[in-house]
Amino acid sequence: MMQFLTLLVALLLDRLVGDPPWLWQRLPHPVVLFGAAISACDRGLNRAHWSPRRRRLGGVLTIVILLALSLALGVFLHRLFGHLGPLGFVLEIIITAIFLAQKSLTDHVSAVAVGLRDGGIAGGRKAVSLIVGRDPETLDEPGVCRAAIESLAENFADGVVAPALWYAALGLPGILAYKMLNTADSMIGHKSDKYLDFGWASARLDDLANWPAARLSALLIAAGALWHSGRRAAGRSLSLALRDHGLHRSPNSGWPEAAMAGALDIGLAGPRVYAGQPVSEPMMNGAGRRDLGSADIDAAVAVLQAAWLSLWLAVGAALIVAL
Repeated sequence: MMQFLTLLVALLLDRLVGDPPWLWQRLPHPVVLFGAAISACDRGLNRAHWSPRRRRLGGVLTIVILLALSLALGVFLHRLFGHLGPLGFVLEIIITAIFLAQKSLTDHVSAVAVGLRDGGIAGGRKAVSLIVGRDPETLDEPGVCRAAIESLAENFADGVVAPALWYAALGLPGILAYKMLNTADSMIGHKSDKYLDFGWASARLDDLANWPAARLSALLIAAGALWHSGRRAAGRSLSLALRDHGLHRSPNSGWPEAAMAGALDIGLAGPRVYAGQPVSEPMMNGAGRRDLGSADIDAAVAVLQAAWLSLWLAVGAALIVAL
């Protein structure tokens, strides 16, 4: 019961406050500390002259050590907070909220719409370059909008739904271990020459950890479409998620992105360029509208806010059942 209550309040705190810049300008964000630990393991256990097999073993050892430390830290903090009474309850809420990303996500994506309206294509490209890895100079206005909306949908799954699920399942140990794994995947889980073997275990485990959240996020986006646009949009969102999720190269990201494509009846994904290298993928909802503008980003944010509300209400319902 206390776990659901903590999560309910933490979701609301993150929605209202997010990541205040004044705080993280003075203190290192926990994810920054996670990144430092991952970098230390990278330097020690990913040597260029090692064989692929040895580097893969180094990557397995890295993620096992990091997850064990995260779980242990979560257990320690939870027990410590348990001895502090109401203060401990407040501290656990704050720690949990720090690892959720609803407000920062919507703020960054909304900034792309503002950039397009105030600064034209140059303003949109500058704003979207802060949240996606594709080459911004290759993007026209619809491309900027697609990039922002895809980032919004994907990061709702792994920045909000997944940490909430892992906290609901395992408390502080679960959310800390998940964020460590997700950070490791973003740093070493890509298929470059340096990380193809070393990051293999982190990437595969991250896919596994995000499996339930990706599918739940599609349901939540469909619920958000219901709140925002009605039954037809919700049905289209679910239908597109089921039909087109496999068109994405990721086993998980296609679910929320296809759901969002259906919710707005727009085409998402398709060909794009990363670091000068073209990536060719089919477009999800290929029959959907492609002449996107800043208003479509605003609509996607509105759908996501409604999806977040659906998640919050679901946690509230779980709390009532647990009472």
